[in-house]
Amino acid sequence: METKTDIIIVGAGPVALFTVFEAGLLGLECVLIDNLDKVGGQCSELYPGKPIYDIPGVPYQTAQEHVNALLEQIKPFKHEIHLNQRVNSLEEIADEEISSWKVTTSENNVFKAKSLFIAAGAGSFEPRRPPNIENPDQFLDKGVSYSVKDKNKYKNKDLIIFGGGDSALDWTVELADITNSLRLVHRRDAFRGVPNTEAQMRELVETGQVDLKTPFVIEKLIFDQKITGVSIKNFETKEIEDLGCDEILFLFGLNKKLGPIVDWDLELSDKKISVDTENYQTSSKGIFAVGDINDYPGKLDLILCGFHETTLAVQEAYRRSHPGEKVPFAYTTSNTKLQRKLGVSD
Repeated sequence: METKTDIIIVGAGPVALFTVFEAGLLGLECVLIDNLDKVGGQCSELYPGKPIYDIPGVPYQTAQEHVNALLEQIKPFKHEIHLNQRVNSLEEIADEEISSWKVTTSENNVFKAKSLFIAAGAGSFEPRRPPNIENPDQFLDKGVSYSVKDKNKYKNKDLIIFGGGDSALDWTVELADITNSLRLVHRRDAFRGVPNTEAQMRELVETGQVDLKTPFVIEKLIFDQKITGVSIKNFETKEIEDLGCDEILFLFGLNKKLGPIVDWDLELSDKKISVDTENYQTSSKGIFAVGDINDYPGKLDLILCGFHETTLAVQEAYRRSHPGEKVPFAYTTSNTKLQRKLGVSD
């Protein structure tokens, strides 16, 4: 069965959710498709407890709180969310003056719309596995994790974090106060994260809250029904050192892939989708790319930038669904019609 809508959104992260809000204000309906098992994209899947400080007017939110707030914000508007499936095929249907796009998912659901928004964040992604460890996934939920889904899991535990980027530094700083002990292991005494976060980590090392182990790489896991420790090898001297622990976090970053999107004949730039900043349309009319997945001069991978991008893109989507009509514009602070849509008017 084919479902018709105004906008098909590939992805269900923050920018995808805000697209539903902006579209709803204009009376447009949306269908969201995501291959994850939950809404929220990377925010929910990889770092739900990570703090976010740069959302205008919101001094502090965890990533999951941010997703929850967006879900609350879009409740008044008609939309469908289809999880655990991805877009397998894309077809342009030139049956009218303005063509439509038809997508078929891995669950054989078929959707048709005048506009397709790609809001897939980093695209399809999976965590980088630790080197030297055969089939590390067998130890998941037995003391090994690739992301923090609930930071209370590490309360009063002996934790070892491997990694040298933003995620490793962020979680070292975030978890130092609640763990019994925390070691950060990296192959060199130089990090790729935000300098301020690195400075915070080094302060924790100075005060003894964090034990920094460099230059070390993982040698093997110590396992007895669950993880009990790890062997690490000095990168320079080749000496082996055994460390006991309750939990291990491998935070080596993500392998990012565009997945089936690479077959959609869109203009790409460094594994991202090139867009026109007038309306964030791609090289194919009616297909828009918003959020971290797009690229243009001056691009910043920030959630708030994605909100701006999709706000402008939705204007063009309205024109495609209502050709010849003027895009309605009103302020939510004073327009009673919009306030009724939002459920805040008497």
